[in-house]
Amino acid sequence: MLAMSFLSLLLLIPLLPAQDFSNIHIEKVSAGNRFTEGPVWSREGYLIFSDVPNNRMSKFVPGQGVAGFRTDTNGANGNAFDSQGRLYSCESRTRRVVRTKKDGTLEVIAESYEGKRFNAPNDIVVRKDGHVWFTDPAFGGQADHRELDFDGIFHISPKGELDLVAKMKGRPNGIALSPNGRVLYVSNSDERSVHAFDVDGRGRASNGRVLIAGTDGPPDGLRVDEKGNLYVACNELAIYSAEGRLVHKIQFPETPRNCAFGDPDFETLYVTAMTSVYRVRMPVKGAVQY
Repeated sequence: MLAMSFLSLLLLIPLLPAQDFSNIHIEKVSAGNRFTEGPVWSREGYLIFSDVPNNRMSKFVPGQGVAGFRTDTNGANGNAFDSQGRLYSCESRTRRVVRTKKDGTLEVIAESYEGKRFNAPNDIVVRKDGHVWFTDPAFGGQADHRELDFDGIFHISPKGELDLVAKMKGRPNGIALSPNGRVLYVSNSDERSVHAFDVDGRGRASNGRVLIAGTDGPPDGLRVDEKGNLYVACNELAIYSAEGRLVHKIQFPETPRNCAFGDPDFETLYVTAMTSVYRVRMPVKGAVQY
């Protein structure tokens, strides 16, 4: 009798409303690029994104437009900021990970594993405590000069110590963290899947598993909102719950390659899609990871 009364009480409790992703407006903020990637929002009020083949990075300031940020980027792809405002970039041509200090000084923080150069670091994420993870696949011609015999996921500690998280069957691509920084997400473009790893306070990964299988097209960049929803750039921008359930899809005029939350309220999603960059106002804030 008590159990039945408790069940009846639960049925009377209203469910919390879910985010409504259906009523959105897509706006183009940059065009005329060759292949946009690596969007990341700076606390100083602007978006950074890469144009990989053109070997440059650009800056978009809301209300002002796009301006040059850096040239001769060595094929920079993925980018991320840390809590100190330093910019981390994956240089595909020099096959290394670099960090730009606040004074503009560039320093190399990783370029080889066990004496062998990386394939082509692709995407990167930095946790609030300074732990860094990045993917290292070999796409196209990158495989012709590879020294490592695997496509991997790597971790760099705040002290600069490098270790291997996993050797992937298939090429890892996008990477992101859960809002609490305890789950690492990695897209696998060949498997059309998204993997999850538990990561502890020392950055050690365990319990690797497939969270999402059978994405619509090869998955690329990833992002997470404050509710734990996972945004996957594939043939469209697919939104999944933290449990891996498909919630919504957003179609763009071009194929999405990566995405990042931004604007002062962190409720705008910026999407790099081939030759253009788009933005969409969202009904939820992004997860702040720096």
